[in-house]
Amino acid sequence: MAFSEQGSIWMNGRLVPWKDATIHVATHALHYGTGIFEGIRAYATPEGTAVYRLPEHMRRLYDSCRVYRMDLPWPVEELTSAVLDTVRANGFRSCYIRPLVYRGVESLGLDPRPCPVEAAIVVWEWSAMFGAEGLEQGIDVGVSSWSRLAPNTLPAMAKATANYANSALIKMQASLDGYGEAIALDEAGLVSEGSGQNLFLVRDRVIYTPSIGSSILQGITRDSVLVLARELGFEVRETPTPREMLYLADEAFFCGTAVEVTPIRSIDRIPVGGGVRGPVTSAIQSRFFDILHGKVPDTHGWLTRVPVPESR
Repeated sequence: MAFSEQGSIWMNGRLVPWKDATIHVATHALHYGTGIFEGIRAYATPEGTAVYRLPEHMRRLYDSCRVYRMDLPWPVEELTSAVLDTVRANGFRSCYIRPLVYRGVESLGLDPRPCPVEAAIVVWEWSAMFGAEGLEQGIDVGVSSWSRLAPNTLPAMAKATANYANSALIKMQASLDGYGEAIALDEAGLVSEGSGQNLFLVRDRVIYTPSIGSSILQGITRDSVLVLARELGFEVRETPTPREMLYLADEAFFCGTAVEVTPIRSIDRIPVGGGVRGPVTSAIQSRFFDILHGKVPDTHGWLTRVPVPESR
């Protein structure tokens, strides 16, 4: 992933050139992590560019702000339109979208409420996180020594920037240990999720995924996988998951906006199943991408078309 540093960024109600989208060094969020964000993708389809599950992402953005007592000065409809405007202004057929809400400059006390609530929307081109090879062959992961957030510390269901300091520790350890990604456990030692991905395991064609009480983000791609898996006829169980299930699974895969649906071929250097993408993972992955790329009808209404500018 690399930024071109060209194009426009939406910032506090208007589109500005990339180089002009700046904040002050005294911005509260820079010091204390008082920010909320979303990760969204837009895909090229035969009918044009379409944003994946935009209303659900925007609802979660506002829900996360509610947890952190951040009142946005823009109604959700206006910020949703701003996402579409930013994608259109940059001319991308497919891209990654990052809406960010943060506390600005007023004071640097721990109580952030005197600081204004500001927002920005950044878009950039980003293909598959682990490349085409990762989507087909899977990735190697390890169980992290860093645990996920304990209850009543930081709210795991809010997509807050502060939470991702924990994710960065998990990701750095995985990279230094030679893994593509990591799986973190919760405070009870049960399986939680990846550094920024939800996790699914398959055993005897039954699909398991940690429940929302296991310090996971209630992922929107996770919800899509649950819907698609059941439509494909698989039994799905959302349940507390012991660590040893990681080593007994026939298949395993991550899902999320960035990672999409990516198979896992080994965990702690133990092959998952036969060490190749399994049939359950393959079926869900194929259905997922067929919808996103417009190859099959979008019966769930998951795609929001980016309006094309009217010709004069």
